[in-house]
Amino acid sequence: MTKRKVEVCFSPELIHLHELENKIVVVVDIFRATSTMIAALGNGVASITPVADLETCRAMQSEGYVIAGERNGQTAEGFMLGNSPLAYLDGAYANQKIAMTTTNGTLAIEKSKPGSKQVLIGAFVNLRATAYYLTSQNDDVLIHCAGWKGKFNLEDSLYAGALVSLLEENFEFDCDGAIAMKGLYESNKSDLAGFLAQASHAKRLQNHQIEADIDFCLSLDLFSIIGKLQGQELVAQVIETK
Repeated sequence: MTKRKVEVCFSPELIHLHELENKIVVVVDIFRATSTMIAALGNGVASITPVADLETCRAMQSEGYVIAGERNGQTAEGFMLGNSPLAYLDGAYANQKIAMTTTNGTLAIEKSKPGSKQVLIGAFVNLRATAYYLTSQNDDVLIHCAGWKGKFNLEDSLYAGALVSLLEENFEFDCDGAIAMKGLYESNKSDLAGFLAQASHAKRLQNHQIEADIDFCLSLDLFSIIGKLQGQELVAQVIETK
């Protein structure tokens, strides 16, 4: 069987340089949007509707949604929730519908939609489940890093390397970025937290005293689910890994 291809886009500002048609796009925003989304779905949230702007998200409260809004690492004014994965643990919002807007992650999801075959969200907390699912499909993969306000960031790119590393047996690398990030991940996987402590966004979050969020976001394989976009909603799909 011909090997499928995997490539990496390092920022939503670069997505126009990539062909999305018939590809599975995996959106990643490790600190913290996609990590939080997987935590929510893994703790029984019915669905998550990603929203690009604060006003639209805020208005969805009247439609029965629990609204979550974050800008620049902090809870947006007037929102019930910010962007902490810990808020969803122990089924705190089980069976509820969440509308969520964040600085980087929700924009990356929106830009991943046109022409793509599927849109998934990825995080270290469901890394192996995502790799297993992608291996079971027959499509090329694009890993779309949310970055920070259009710029490259370390944590999302390192996740891309981790995912490429797991896909290596069944996929070929379609870009130098995938090769570089695979090497970077494999050189630092024994101490991800230590390596990523120097990341600029980790330092931003540390300034907000949310080290527990950082620790959670760097935890591996807490959930055997994927997060998949169906229509406008992200929903969980349980993955039976070997």
